[in-house]
Amino acid sequence: MRRSPQIKVSLLPVGSLAIRNLSIDNMPDINNKKIIAIFDNEPVRRVWLKKEEKWMFSVVDVIRVLTGSSRPRKYWNALKTKLNEEGSQLSQKMGQLKMASQDGKFYETDAGDVETIFRLVQSIPSPKAEPFKLWLAKVGYERIQEIADPDKALNRSRGYWQKMGRSRQWIQQRMMGQEIRNKLTDYWKDNEVKEKEEYAILTDIIHKEWSDLTTKEHKKYKGLKTENLRDHMTDAELVFTALAELSTRQIAEADRARGLVENKIPAKKGGAVAKNARLELEEKTSKKIVSPKNFKRTNNNSHKAIDS
Repeated sequence: MRRSPQIKVSLLPVGSLAIRNLSIDNMPDINNKKIIAIFDNEPVRRVWLKKEEKWMFSVVDVIRVLTGSSRPRKYWNALKTKLNEEGSQLSQKMGQLKMASQDGKFYETDAGDVETIFRLVQSIPSPKAEPFKLWLAKVGYERIQEIADPDKALNRSRGYWQKMGRSRQWIQQRMMGQEIRNKLTDYWKDNEVKEKEEYAILTDIIHKEWSDLTTKEHKKYKGLKTENLRDHMTDAELVFTALAELSTRQIAEADRARGLVENKIPAKKGGAVAKNARLELEEKTSKKIVSPKNFKRTNNNSHKAIDS
């Protein structure tokens, strides 16, 4: 008997799967522009267009989940040719948006809004077509709900962490740290710092300064690969990350730093504030703050902190 596809919506941090390792460890919130949705345990990349207030979905991802093809791009190229020959303007209604590939880099890929993807689904013979339409309607509407009621997005994130087995204290610390992070990136955005690449540069300066490790080195120390680093931090690591980023923003505001070059200075100073606090606490407790512990899934599918 054929198993019915699971009609399930799951918003996960973009670092949770190989193709999701897209950002600087941000968890999704109502302002996050790139979020992965899950249909039948398969990831579908999508981008929120704030001005138009609509989702754009990756066409090749939709084709992959509907057909099970290992070469969805080739399938899409053949389908486009067929549709064009039939006089269909479906492919012309799509645009190209930068989405991340499995190597973590962003590439332009065909994308369509909910209405366009609905029409695409009708062109693909698949037993998953009807469940996918229901799923698509749900995820398309869900963003509008979150704009009207931001608490829905916060509750979604909280539920995600609870399913991962995090304690209430850890979740509170994670959410507080995310709010501090958002205020810092808001400052950068308003002061001529470019998203993605320059955000990553400044984040690495802050992280290296307070922890003596780059974010990449910290992930390696924890035995992580594609996972979101902040989702695997201990309470203490979250606290010091938040202190470093809070200090960075306040120093940048005091200095009125603008652009990447000027913001490197408060990034280093802010990280140093947290580093000094870390060293003092380590001296008094004889315990290291930066930890190799992570929350990777164990063999019995439970989640708990483990050493790599």
